[in-house]
Amino acid sequence: MGSAQADTVAQMRARLPQQEVIYFVLPDRFANGDTANDKGGLTGDRLVTGFDPSSKAFYHGGDLKGLIAHLDYIQSLGASALWVGPIMKNKPVQGPKGQESAGYHGYWITDFLHVDPHFGSDEDFRKLVDAAHARGMKVYMDIIVNHTADVIHYREAGDGPVPYRSLADYPFSRKGGAKGAPINAGFAGDHDASPANWAKLTDPSFAYTPYVPAGEQAVKNPAWLNDPIWYHNRGDSSFEGESANYGDFSGLDDLATENPRVLSGFIDIYGSWIDRFGIDGYRIDTAKHVNPEFWQGFVPAMLARAKARGIPNFHIFGEVATFDYDPALLANWTRRSGLPAVLDFAFARAVNDASGGKLGTGELARMVTDDALYQGGEAAALRLPTFLGNHDFGRFAYFLHNTKPDISPEEWLKRDLLGHALLLTLRGVPTIYYGDEQGFAGQGGDQSARQDMFVSQVAEYNQQPLVGSAGGAKNRFTTAHPLYQEIATLARLRRATPALWGGSTRLRASGEKPGLFAVSRFDPQTGAEVLLAFNTSDQPLTAAVSVEPNATSFTTLAGACPATVTAPGSASISLPAFGYAVCAASSSASASKDLHP
Repeated sequence: MGSAQADTVAQMRARLPQQEVIYFVLPDRFANGDTANDKGGLTGDRLVTGFDPSSKAFYHGGDLKGLIAHLDYIQSLGASALWVGPIMKNKPVQGPKGQESAGYHGYWITDFLHVDPHFGSDEDFRKLVDAAHARGMKVYMDIIVNHTADVIHYREAGDGPVPYRSLADYPFSRKGGAKGAPINAGFAGDHDASPANWAKLTDPSFAYTPYVPAGEQAVKNPAWLNDPIWYHNRGDSSFEGESANYGDFSGLDDLATENPRVLSGFIDIYGSWIDRFGIDGYRIDTAKHVNPEFWQGFVPAMLARAKARGIPNFHIFGEVATFDYDPALLANWTRRSGLPAVLDFAFARAVNDASGGKLGTGELARMVTDDALYQGGEAAALRLPTFLGNHDFGRFAYFLHNTKPDISPEEWLKRDLLGHALLLTLRGVPTIYYGDEQGFAGQGGDQSARQDMFVSQVAEYNQQPLVGSAGGAKNRFTTAHPLYQEIATLARLRRATPALWGGSTRLRASGEKPGLFAVSRFDPQTGAEVLLAFNTSDQPLTAAVSVEPNATSFTTLAGACPATVTAPGSASISLPAFGYAVCAASSSASASKDLHP
């Protein structure tokens, strides 16, 4: 590594998580850099190889070389960190006969130590990390500990449904139910995490009789993952109550993360990715379906491993999925489980409701005080990755259209721009879902929100309307799209303005109906004020907004700002429908840093 590159990497490592703008990408749907790996080295039809670019349920050919070739595009958007969807080797195809789909998304892992051949090789991933680092960009890996691919079957279920079997009806101490033969003598339950206790759990047939089909006995790596003893084996989760932690996630083999052997095994697995590739963080899938004690052991181990590798600001954030505005749920996982951060689903709910005109700006206002719920309070909330839509629930533009089905193309674009302005100026770590900058909308969540950036062969994708541009089968890497342009401008502004990435927040205006939402954010070093004002209504507005008493004038950073205050502590803001302004205040005397912790 040359001295200039070493300096770049050192400066990158020194950045705090909240200084980043994240770009989240599913490699299979982004860019095909090598058609030779489209079938993952497998031979046969799509039910063997998983490759069918005409189906939204199968691999399309995107890979790591494609990502490397488009780092200019991603960096020019203003992104400083790349969140890469899971790249570990997956079971190529699974599902009931006639309902099969492929592991193109990466969440059906069999080999936790190597790159899926559909995406390339371990060396290709090394090249991606090195290429990103040479540009001063971080790389976050998407990881899973909750489950593996669906390999384990249950003899009692055959090929039919596998209802969840509870701890009460099917205790660890009996075979196949409370009236069954005694097994696992002396096992004190899974809340005793001692190795001596778990050594007494030797028979996994307390609820179902698990087995691994012929030909798949050694499909998982590391080898210990092939033994059903390390899994819950209680059938499919209903995602309610006890089953949320113990049930199979849509049939995926649910690991017994309470077992200390499972914890140590995953510390080894994911520690090795840090050691081998020098990555910069982990996004943790399905984190809320894992017992808190696992995270209490796993997180410190990963942070220590990263620090030993020279990565002091390793960013770990978990997925605690919810459709609701529920910061208490999210904050619980930072307090009880010790997750340093979680994906901010409450932020997504608040911005969707406000930008779409479904509600006023009350949820946005609540965030300012609700941030105290997180472990570490408002300062910790700065590390929460914020987003507008994602690969599971659906895209932001889809939600906007769903709220107002008769929306005009012009209003659709303006509301989309407004949402991204909120994302890129309010607290948290802005996360752009790939394709949103090209106006992707889709027709729902999951597969319908995972469009191709390269020329698609999926009819649904090519027929969908897009925000700010025409649909059809074409490459979607233009830097001239109005969303791309505005996101790039705001991302650069954010990264250059400490108040926006690291500042405390003071609420200035909100309402029960669409209209004015305003906050001030303060430079963490100087205390200098930056006023943010947004109009979520479809009518222009002019309103008085409170500011610090010593503010005298404003420099416009985005939108249109008043030149001066109208009186000490008050400024007049005028905004067009769906407009916004970012205004840096000048003051008669420097604001005290102590006033704005």
